[in-house]
Amino acid sequence: MKHLLRAAALVAALSAAPALAQSANDYNATIAAVVNGQVISNQDVAARARLLALSTGMQPTPDVLARLEPQVTTMLIDETLKMQEINKLGVTVAMSDITGAIARIEQGNSLPPGGLRMKLEAAGVPFDTLIAQIRTELGWQTVLHQVLGPGLQPTQGDLNAEKAALKAEIGSTQYHIAEIFVPVSGPNGDAAARTFASSVIARLRTGAPFPVIAAQFSQAQTALQGGDMGYVALGALDPAVAQVVATMPVGAISNPVRVPGGYDIVQLQGIHNVGTEKQTILSIRQVFAQYPQPITDGQVGPVQAAVINKVMQAVHGAHSCADMEALNATFGNVRPADPGPVNLATVTPPAFQTLLGNLAVGQVSEPLVASDGVSVVMVCSRQSQAASLPSDDAIAQMIVEHRVELESQQLLEVLQHRAVITR
Repeated sequence: MKHLLRAAALVAALSAAPALAQSANDYNATIAAVVNGQVISNQDVAARARLLALSTGMQPTPDVLARLEPQVTTMLIDETLKMQEINKLGVTVAMSDITGAIARIEQGNSLPPGGLRMKLEAAGVPFDTLIAQIRTELGWQTVLHQVLGPGLQPTQGDLNAEKAALKAEIGSTQYHIAEIFVPVSGPNGDAAARTFASSVIARLRTGAPFPVIAAQFSQAQTALQGGDMGYVALGALDPAVAQVVATMPVGAISNPVRVPGGYDIVQLQGIHNVGTEKQTILSIRQVFAQYPQPITDGQVGPVQAAVINKVMQAVHGAHSCADMEALNATFGNVRPADPGPVNLATVTPPAFQTLLGNLAVGQVSEPLVASDGVSVVMVCSRQSQAASLPSDDAIAQMIVEHRVELESQQLLEVLQHRAVITR
C-alpha cells in the first residue's frame, strides 16, 4: 500500500547478513553448509547467532547460541540462494536506494540522520552489515518484479473483481495482524524451527517490540514492514492461524502455529467491522526541498544541513496552507504541496502517523529528514467520515503486493529444490 512516508519497521538492533560467497580458505573454521559451491562456515553461523542474541537482548550463552545455530544456518542458506539469483540476473541496487531505505528506517523509529549507524556501532555491529542486508532485500524485490514481468500489474478486470470482494466484506469483522514466519528446512528441520520460534516468542513476551523482532527473524515478505499484514478477514489466513486469531485478545502473541512451509507467530493488534467505523481524513500541505547532494552513509553534511536550516527559517512565518503552497513553489515544487486526502489510519511509519495525529491544524511540523531532501508538513483540516473502499491505486497496490509475496515463496522453493546443499 502506498503511503506518504513508507519506512521499514527496523531499529538499531537490526542484524544483517555476512558476506555469503566465501571460500573455505577464508576461514580457519569448519564448514557448516555449502550452497551450490559457496561456503557457509561454522564461524559465519556462530557470528550470526551471537549477533542475533545480542540484538534481541538475549545473553549469548553457549546454550542460547546452540539453540539459535540450526535456524541461523537455514537463514544463511536461504540468503545465499537469494543472492545467487540476484547475481545471476545481473541485478544491481543503487546506493541512493539503500540510503533512502536507511533514512526511512530512522524516520520510522524516531532516530536522527546517522542515529542508526551510531546505535549499531555502539552495539558492536558494523554498519556495512546493515547495508549488505538492505541491498539483498532490495535486490530480491527487483528479482521478483522481473520474474513476474508485465503480468504483475493488475488489469481492470482484476480491479473490478477485487472491488466486488471488498464490497462483499462490508459489515464483516477484520483483524489487524502482525506475523513472524519461521521456515522449516527439510524433513528434519521441524524441531529446530519450532525451538527457534519458541525462543523468539519468549523474547516478545518479555517486552521486545514485535516490529523489531519481525524485521530480524521473519522470512515473510512483511518483514520490512515489521511483520504488519494490515487488517485481514479470517478467511484470508491459513486455517490454523485463523483458528488461533479468532480466540485471541487484542495484544496477545500466539504460540508457534504450524503452517505450510514453517511456523507462524502472530500478534492480534486490533479488530474492526468493515464499513461501520469512522475514519479521519486529513488535508495537508507540505514543503519539500531537495539537497544538491543526497545524504550518504546516514550522515548529514554541511550541504544538507544548510538546506534544512533554510527550510526551517522559511517556514517560521508560515501560518496557513496557502503559505505552505507558496513556500513549496519557492523550492521548485519538486513534490506537490498537496498530496491529496490522507487517511490517517493508513499512514506509516507509526511515528509519522502519530505526528500527523497530534499536529494542530495550522501548525508546522518538525523537519522530516530523508536521504534526498527535507520536508515539513501542516494539517489544513480534519474530517471524520464513514469508511469507504480504497482508491483504485491502493487496490492495485494490494494486488501487486500479494502477487509478489506468492512469487517470493514459490521462487525460493524452486531455488531450494534445484540447489545442491550440503550441511
